[in-house]
Amino acid sequence: MTMEMKDSGSVVLTAYHPHSPARIPGMEQSFVQDIPPSHSPSSRKSLPRCRRINRMLSNESAPPPAFSRSNSQASMDSTSMEDFWCEVESIKESSEDGAEEAMLLEFKPADEGELEAEWLQDVGLSTLISGAEEEDGQALLSTLTRTQAAAVQKRYNTYTQTLRKKNKHTVRDVRDIFGTTDSSPTFETVPVSPVPSNGIQLPGQKPVWKSVSSNSCLDCGLDKGSPSITEELSYEVSFSESITVLPKTQEWLKNQRFKKEDSALPKFLVRKSRFGLTEVGDLSPEDMKKIRYLSLIELTAFYDALGVELKRNRAERVRGRENGLFGVPLTVLLENDQKKVPGIKVPLIFQKLLLKLEETGLETEGILRVPGSASRVKNLHQELEAKFYEDTFDWDQVRNNDAAGLLKMFIRELPSPLFTVEYLPAFITLVEKISKIKLQLQALHLLIMLLPEANRDTAKALLQFLKKVVANEGKNKMNLWNVSMIVAPNLFIYKGKRANQQEMQAAATTAHIVRLLIRYQDILWTVPSFLISQVRKMNEAAMNSSKRQLMFDKGVRKLLRRKTMERERPERPEGAVTFPPYLQSDIPEGVIRVYAPLHSKVSMAIQLNSQTKAKDILARFHCENSHGSSQNMRGQIQSLHEIGGNIGQHCLDPDAYMLDVYRANPQAEWVIKPKAS
Repeated sequence: MTMEMKDSGSVVLTAYHPHSPARIPGMEQSFVQDIPPSHSPSSRKSLPRCRRINRMLSNESAPPPAFSRSNSQASMDSTSMEDFWCEVESIKESSEDGAEEAMLLEFKPADEGELEAEWLQDVGLSTLISGAEEEDGQALLSTLTRTQAAAVQKRYNTYTQTLRKKNKHTVRDVRDIFGTTDSSPTFETVPVSPVPSNGIQLPGQKPVWKSVSSNSCLDCGLDKGSPSITEELSYEVSFSESITVLPKTQEWLKNQRFKKEDSALPKFLVRKSRFGLTEVGDLSPEDMKKIRYLSLIELTAFYDALGVELKRNRAERVRGRENGLFGVPLTVLLENDQKKVPGIKVPLIFQKLLLKLEETGLETEGILRVPGSASRVKNLHQELEAKFYEDTFDWDQVRNNDAAGLLKMFIRELPSPLFTVEYLPAFITLVEKISKIKLQLQALHLLIMLLPEANRDTAKALLQFLKKVVANEGKNKMNLWNVSMIVAPNLFIYKGKRANQQEMQAAATTAHIVRLLIRYQDILWTVPSFLISQVRKMNEAAMNSSKRQLMFDKGVRKLLRRKTMERERPERPEGAVTFPPYLQSDIPEGVIRVYAPLHSKVSMAIQLNSQTKAKDILARFHCENSHGSSQNMRGQIQSLHEIGGNIGQHCLDPDAYMLDVYRANPQAEWVIKPKAS
């Protein structure tokens, strides 16, 4: 781990190493030497190590270190972090007992310009590096907002300047990319005025909003005697474009305090537009890939607008085990599990551990906090590796605290962190450098959108379980802050490495991040609508480019002439083969043809009006087919899907107003089918 010292005294986390963090010369040594005599080795043996660490952090037991502590850590009293350090000690002991296999994750130093080149590749703009004129890159650039375009230009400028210094090869001028003609570039970017959530501003129509409370996500975490503050969130405008005035540095330091009481967290109301809300699983993999591109650009622009540097780690790829349960990459686990259960999104062993705890452990006092027996956990670990896939493992023998230990071990043993090595510094920075919880939540939202699918689905399953733990606080004595302190070191401190001063600084920060993840998980797994709008524009730009290319294809033009001649011929006799009704294009304005392959009545033309919702169409089909539906669909939740046009596939919110969606994508097909689990 490395650290930069700023004039303001703040700390920037710039790297992360799960075993051998880089030492800052003199820092650790001076910290140890400054400990008063009361913490000599002989006296320390009388105290548990987690308590010793807390006393080391308190002002009474040790003078402040030579450098500034992080603001968030300074805001927490040491006793409030006792559970955190007890968990760190437990992790260390399990590692020393050999229960966990060590796996080094090495970091490769980046040459000048390499980080910018990697960034351009990660946002889908590798064409700017290669110089090729590819449609996807041009389509992406055409959708960017002002702040997003500025972020791309800043990174591309740095990259090209570095290449010119190295005299490698000729690079494209940034003005050629953004169409600028002078030294003060102007951008042809997407307007930043509010637009409907899926992309098209309807003339003369004002959006209608419906408030959706995220408080239902976690009511139990609130202090009933002190109601939380209510704030409003909007997904309609890019987060980076919404930042207008930055607080002064002194104000940031003054406000950089957070309390462990759950009531200190605001209650957010999400503005639900006429297009409804879209969850991560509601979009096709192709469109989610574009969401990831746009999220990284938007996150970078967001940090730029806040004056915060977005740091990323560069880690060498480490190959984990190719079989087994623990220490296996998530993608490999899922590939193996999908051979047994097609379509599964969360590893089977992880699901089983969560299920075991949900069935028998939610009411256990101190669950997650009270460690299981290290020797039993070690034996269970070995037995699971041998018997799990043979279905011969006896789950009744597993005690609740041991199951919790296995769950935390699984998370720690992942070859790459659940929240990815690359973006761990960005998670830390969003708390260390951003004071307002609303802005922290927006940054966290974009980071969740950036996660690989396997990581995001597994993290969601974990957070849903933690939400249930907190919901049983009355019996298990585990409130939101307790759970966050226990889980944080398992997610952000790896492999039982010895706690050093840098980790102590990040303790309250990481616990606060986990608290936000649990508290606002329903918000974080909803795709911001301004990103969906940009995906639609990307798809439209790509389609238009493809159409222009086709016009120059001689073979296509000949085919079009032949088709024109066929249309001029007399109508076909009765009984001739035609396209299915739902694929025909001669449908009047405002009428959609809905196709339902699992119903006895497979298609229906529906006249839309301003009040028709997706759930109304579903209800109509259900009424028409209540006695003749396919056996396959009984018991399944059916949803209306928007397919094609300017979207790959989109499972619609039941509250979406269909006339608005239709006008946003008139070329789409409309299909009723089960929602992907």
